[in-house]
Amino acid sequence: MKALLIGAFVMTLGLGGVADAAGRNPGKPHAVMSPLETAATDCFAETVLSNPAATRHARAGRWYEAASVTGFLCRPEVDAMVQAHDRLYGRGTGVRYFQTAYTRHLGQHLAERLQPMLERTAMASAEPPADKGEIHESDKPAE
Repeated sequence: MKALLIGAFVMTLGLGGVADAAGRNPGKPHAVMSPLETAATDCFAETVLSNPAATRHARAGRWYEAASVTGFLCRPEVDAMVQAHDRLYGRGTGVRYFQTAYTRHLGQHLAERLQPMLERTAMASAEPPADKGEIHESDKPAE
């Protein structure tokens, strides 16, 4: 009888875990995961802007490469996200989530956040256009 009760208890715990995993809604982020994802994405955005090589990749639209250049700096945020995912959905799911679903959308999120800043920076550092009426001696055709 004791074995039967223990078996039923173990089955109940096991089915509860399956129900949690099956209850995930990809379109609606989990309340625990959302701030952790935001923190990781914020970290990637900040580090891309602070690193010249990453910024060059970002300006060229190579967002994954831009994040990869500085990704090690965001390790604490990524680890927190992975560990929370493991606690919610089972061991090993966090790494898979980070490597697939999260990174699949990271470029889009970085582009949305950084593109306006990159465009402003490019405009601010650009040389002013030459006045059309102004012709320098070196620009005159040889006679």
